[in-house]
Amino acid sequence: MYAIIRDRGMQYRVEEGQVVEVALMDAEPGSQVELDEVLLIGGTESMLVGAPLVAGVKVLARVLGDVKGEKVVIFRYKNKKRYRRRTGHRQQYTRIAIKEIVGADGSANARSRTQSAAPTEAPAAE
Repeated sequence: MYAIIRDRGMQYRVEEGQVVEVALMDAEPGSQVELDEVLLIGGTESMLVGAPLVAGVKVLARVLGDVKGEKVVIFRYKNKKRYRRRTGHRQQYTRIAIKEIVGADGSANARSRTQSAAPTEAPAAE
């Protein structure tokens, strides 16, 4: 089973047991975070799609720590002027481990909320 979550403008496809690097969070290593902006649940017999969020579903994760990403090199150059500047940047991320997807077991509670949000067919005009 997998879920697509949204965290501060970025979307991630996550599964239980997966390790993901998300934008830097203000959380201590070893603490538990709750990601409640779930857009889609898949991998079961039926797919739950939110409008825009799937109600009653959240993803629980454990913070592993902060890491730095790959270095991005910025090189400025002006032709024939002896101007060359080389700088770099390493973005900081928080590494989290996905523990479980809560409320995604196909329970009637989560399913009825998403189905009620879906548009219904209009009665046929006579």
